[in-house]
Amino acid sequence: MSSTADDRSAAEGSGRWLHGVVRETELGLLSTLPGMTGEPVRPVRTDGLVAVVSTVSLAEYGEQALRRNLEDLSWLERAARAHHRVVDALARAGAVVPARLATVHHDDEAVTASLADRRCELVTLLDGLTGRGEWGVKGYVVPSVAPRAEETTGPGGVGTAYLRRRRAQLVAREDAQRETAQVAAAVHEALTRYAVAARRHPAQDRRLSGAETAMALNGAYLVDAGAVAGFAGLVEALAERHPELRLELTGPWPPYSFVTERPAEAGADSPGGSASLRADEAVPAVPDGPARPSDPAVSGGAAVPGDPVPSGLVSGDPVSAHESTPGRGAAVVRGPAW
Repeated sequence: MSSTADDRSAAEGSGRWLHGVVRETELGLLSTLPGMTGEPVRPVRTDGLVAVVSTVSLAEYGEQALRRNLEDLSWLERAARAHHRVVDALARAGAVVPARLATVHHDDEAVTASLADRRCELVTLLDGLTGRGEWGVKGYVVPSVAPRAEETTGPGGVGTAYLRRRRAQLVAREDAQRETAQVAAAVHEALTRYAVAARRHPAQDRRLSGAETAMALNGAYLVDAGAVAGFAGLVEALAERHPELRLELTGPWPPYSFVTERPAEAGADSPGGSASLRADEAVPAVPDGPARPSDPAVSGGAAVPGDPVPSGLVSGDPVSAHESTPGRGAAVVRGPAW
């Protein structure tokens, strides 16, 4: 009795881990690009679009298994690294719409149906991302030497003088924080004017960033390939103009920051003004944190970003929680999966 590859997959309990979507093209690199299980990824084609997937066992990557495995940080790190490795390779070859971490379809037909259903959004996204890359700029506070409060008793004695000093210190700290926030906003505004699109992500905690001082700016910027030198020059100029911040430029990264928001949330910042694709039959993604790595470089045992990767795994931001609702035989990620 003969059976198709999909029939065998169903019998063996296989799913399709989605890495991202590209245009129809010659994808020879896929034959040598390892996916989630170490086996090469493969294309699922429909109407000029290609979904790049890994065939995975639902015993490990099905809905219930994922809920359990996503609580295991070592498993999560391995999954994040494997997923990002594929997305990064695709981004280096051309425009790619990355999928969220842990987007799993039951079979090729489900992948094809999702692509066909959202073809217009995907084509618009790919048009807006072609010839562009995501660059991250982080701004860290440079501590200034604050004048020491004069120790004087003054009216009211020692206790009153102490309270005056403490109040002065708190006021000075609040003033410094306000000024730093204004500088960070000015830097972001200048970079936004130069970039095609921009996102400002929440500042990372020092335990995640590894920096000695607080982060005041965590920005992601979509920049034309031909304008990268000018963008880097602008970052240098802004660093000289604002010595209160130490600016750090990283990239280029896959465009995680520019494909993961709904139209109402993204507004005019979205490349091409397009929407983000939602998974039709996607297993829910990772808990806790923003859903995209902003500077997804992997380094030193932990993926280093923002923007679909877990906290500390892909450089930058943790991954946000996405609740799920029942779908056609699988859970649906509530919120965009792209």
